[in-house]
Amino acid sequence: MSTLQAYQTTLIARAMEVGALQFGTFTLKSGRISPYFINAGLIADGPTLDTLSSAYATTIATSLKEASSASGQPGLPEFDIIFGPAYKGIPFAACTALLLHRDHGIDVGFAYDRKEAKDHGEGGVMVGAPVKGKRVLVLDDVATSGKAIRGAIDNVIREGGNVVGAVLLLDREEVGREGKSMVEEVEGLVGGVGRVSAILKMRHLISWLETHGKTDELKSMQLYWDQYGVKDA
Repeated sequence: MSTLQAYQTTLIARAMEVGALQFGTFTLKSGRISPYFINAGLIADGPTLDTLSSAYATTIATSLKEASSASGQPGLPEFDIIFGPAYKGIPFAACTALLLHRDHGIDVGFAYDRKEAKDHGEGGVMVGAPVKGKRVLVLDDVATSGKAIRGAIDNVIREGGNVVGAVLLLDREEVGREGKSMVEEVEGLVGGVGRVSAILKMRHLISWLETHGKTDELKSMQLYWDQYGVKDA
């Protein structure tokens, strides 16, 4: 269904090994019964964090090249700061900024927010590189309904930043209540088509299951795709 790159297969294997990616029966906040679930909070050791952050950095670097190439293919625009929403996004954004520098020669700052405003010291809700007047890329894990990433975009805008794109761990490729996918809705907020990239999509998970002969899980995933998947993606 879709060709997987080495960094994608490595991430899937590592996420399954630590229990961050599971196949089974899970009830989502939307009420949908999903055959798979990702809990990025379980990406909590050095090797797995390295694998995830390397995948984020590679996805970003690849999308930047696509956008700047003569092919005209949409992709992420240049940016100044990676923003990682509290709490899970904080280590992901920090490590991704480091690996963009080390592995791809891309130098950017990183910032994150607090759940509650600090009323002493420097105060405020934002920490790290100042976002005011800067081009900001929001990093998120799995944006099922889009509520969390919309909140992150609002926080950056409130602090004077210009959100120019987003990068996700997983695009579930599901049709929302408005008939659009969540990614399409977020792209509308950050500049249009190609402004939201993802390391993995649901179709990648289906391909991985097919390749590894996981027949029962594959059948459940295909049924879910038939019911909720974005067919023209």
